[in-house]
Amino acid sequence: MNFSRIVTHPNIKIALLGAVARRLGWPKYETRVDCYLEDRPHYAYGTLNAARLAKQLGLDSISVIEFGVAGGNGLLNLQYHAKKASAATGVKIEVYGFDTGEGLPEPQGFRDLPHHWQRGFFAMNQEALKPKLQIAKLVLGNIKDVRKEFAETYKPAPIGFIAHDMDFYSSTKECLEIFSIDASMRLPRIINYFDDTIGGETEMYSKSVGQLAAIEEYNASHESQKIAECRNFLKDAPLPWHYAMYIHHDFEHPLYNQFIGEARQQLPLK
Repeated sequence: MNFSRIVTHPNIKIALLGAVARRLGWPKYETRVDCYLEDRPHYAYGTLNAARLAKQLGLDSISVIEFGVAGGNGLLNLQYHAKKASAATGVKIEVYGFDTGEGLPEPQGFRDLPHHWQRGFFAMNQEALKPKLQIAKLVLGNIKDVRKEFAETYKPAPIGFIAHDMDFYSSTKECLEIFSIDASMRLPRIINYFDDTIGGETEMYSKSVGQLAAIEEYNASHESQKIAECRNFLKDAPLPWHYAMYIHHDFEHPLYNQFIGEARQQLPLK
């Protein structure tokens, strides 16, 4: 392990600065998110900016989702950011966590990367997790089954941010079907974080396997809906998690063309 590579990594520097900022409570939450100083900055960015978009569109509530809860640390972090982002924007935020509760199922072929994942990984201790859930709700069961019942059972506010951590190609492909939910339950542009698109020498991710393959197939089969790489970070020095952020665009969504830019955009001649 290259120690110098670790201590000079931009994630480490920002994490240390963020820990100090959060402990001091300064600057304010929105500024910490915009400067990537919050814990799990990808969850913070997705949640806050989904709430901001909803407010610009005149909506008073949204939903944020984690596909793949595992031990529950991510869902608790998403719950934290939902509460903070709601207080900052005035937009109510519902939180949902999808999981089998039993860990990973059996891989269904090479696209599920059985050389890296095995059945039973990431099992959940429900008794330990449930008492810590304040506003977050667990949606337990096989994703193919519970996804179909989600809209009818929970009647969620428009989905604005999704964290995808189902690991497998097959499970992620099922998760992407959430975008077929009625348009009233979706923002026109949904921020997505795909955890398993950046890896190391064991995973060897590519567009033929894993989450990247599921994204490729989704885009090929949907003409008016596309999952595109998030290009919002190109103006900054990109951090590793930036490359795992994507935007789901629904070009036929009733609110897709609603103007949300600055009211005055004139460039006077100098």
